[in-house]
Amino acid sequence: MASPELNIKIALWRQSALDGTITTEELREAIAALRGDRMGAAIASEKSKSTKAAKANKVVPSADDLLAELGDL
Repeated sequence: MASPELNIKIALWRQSALDGTITTEELREAIAALRGDRMGAAIASEKSKSTKAAKANKVVPSADDLLAELGDL
């Protein structure tokens, strides 16, 4: 369960996104906060994704690579 402070930040980020005023830095902060609790699950599922992708002859991009693309916006 998220802390009250995180819930407030999420509400502010959501409103900024809806208004179209969210900055890249705020977006990065939001993604980092929301990914925080999911890192363990991401590591555990990485092997499963890689195995499935290998069977389909596809490459699964890492979440860090996808986030790095934010800097190109």
